[in-house]
Amino acid sequence: MPRSSSVGSAPVHPGAWWLWSLSLGIAATRTTNPLLLALLVAVSAYVVASCRRPSPWSRSYTAFLRLALAVLLVRLLFAVVLGSPIPGTHVLVTLPELPLPDWSQGIRLGGRLTAEALVFALYDGLKLATLLVCVGAANALANPHRLLKSLPGALYELGVAVVVALTFAPHLIADVQRLRAARRLRGRPDTGIRGLLQVGLPVLEGALERSVALAAAMDARGYGRTAEVPPRVRRTTTALTLGGLLGVCAGTYGVLTAEGGTYGVPVLLAGLAAALAGLRLGGRRTPRTRYRPDHWTTRSLLVAGSGAVVAAAMFLAGVADPVALHPGVVPLVAPVLPLWPAAAVLVGLLPAFLAPAPAPAPAPKEPSS
Repeated sequence: MPRSSSVGSAPVHPGAWWLWSLSLGIAATRTTNPLLLALLVAVSAYVVASCRRPSPWSRSYTAFLRLALAVLLVRLLFAVVLGSPIPGTHVLVTLPELPLPDWSQGIRLGGRLTAEALVFALYDGLKLATLLVCVGAANALANPHRLLKSLPGALYELGVAVVVALTFAPHLIADVQRLRAARRLRGRPDTGIRGLLQVGLPVLEGALERSVALAAAMDARGYGRTAEVPPRVRRTTTALTLGGLLGVCAGTYGVLTAEGGTYGVPVLLAGLAAALAGLRLGGRRTPRTRYRPDHWTTRSLLVAGSGAVVAAAMFLAGVADPVALHPGVVPLVAPVLPLWPAAAVLVGLLPAFLAPAPAPAPAPKEPSS
């Protein structure tokens, strides 16, 4: 059979999935409209259901959904118990209020619960929950080992440390389960303080032995070796990297807040350019090759670009019509779904048609007698 082209059969770059997901998260931070936020959650859920592959990390999306729901409930609970600075006239219930000292001005326990305060807390919690769901989509779709392999050379040691950290917890859990099963087979307790101590010490000993063996194997294979570069290049690399990261932080703050909308994008782009230049120069210290590197194919660029379109459209909508993205709470009004921002959010569905998960192979038929 003829082989398919490498571009058509190559999986989407893990960095593209993260850019797509973070772009949806940035779009979620630009609005408090619950209809748009629910649409962003639906888009991410549909893409995850269509594109994720059977792998251990693909099951993390459900955990992020539960975490997002917990965050939303906690935000509503705080609004009920601690009150809200939002004034309101529609009193839902009056709770018993506990008197507090004078130094705790602005904080109250109990009292009146208004519909305006509850709706404001719902909008605020839903925005954070949507951001968590978008991050969960990236964790479910992007292969972490391929993502770490794609890091630039300047982050080589950091990538190795992250890989070791990612493999530490599974080994630790497997050791605990193995030792507890062995103690149960011998009729010894594996629960309580005594069982914990008698299981914990062998687990700690095994972890130390494994870490020493891993360090020796890494040192024998040349991990941590760096090339000699001129001092001028090192200083330039440090200045570009640190300055670029500071610019990225300041630009991200400007993009995520309404006050910094004018300077956020230019500072973010300048910081990214400086950080990328610093990482490229820093890569000279760790010359290495990659086995089967992931390439940015056309599909990967389209996946990342679809998320960027959603974020850019939400940013422009916030400038052109901020009232539609932030429905009023005082006075309390029903949210309305703006048409063209909603249509832009639907562009985020493009990865579901560009990179669907392969269908499972059919089970082999039993031979007829």
